Amino acid sequence: MPNSIKVLLIEDNVADIALIREALAGEPIPVTLHVAKDGEHAIEMLAAGQFEPDLVILDLNLPKVSGLSFLERYHPHVPVVVFSSSTNQDDVQRAFQLGVKDFVPKPSDLESYKRVVSYIVRRWSVK
Repeated sequence: MPNSIKVLLIEDNVADIALIREALAGEPIPVTLHVAKDGEHAIEMLAAGQFEPDLVILDLNLPKVSGLSFLERYHPHVPVVVFSSSTNQDDVQRAFQLGVKDFVPKPSDLESYKRVVSYIVRRWSVK
């Protein structure tokens, strides 16, 4: 078990960022959340080598560089999970072609949202 989990969250919606922070606050293993508000910022953060995430949680509908464009440009050596409100089957298929480990729809109710975020972190970040 790791001492802490480093998660790169690529998300532009401030409400979603706050919900994810709240959901991760209750995890048994501490989670350090690094946030990029668009795909371009995420690429810059990763290229600069500021930190090496254990997991990337990616929204698809992002400004500047979309989630799919991020995946086309950056090939992480860690699991990437798409967490998006998109249910477009072309987006789902393309994301898997680009190497994501999971595609999780964002739930609409608060408790399910928190449960799903916890599931993503527990399922994909523990080595």
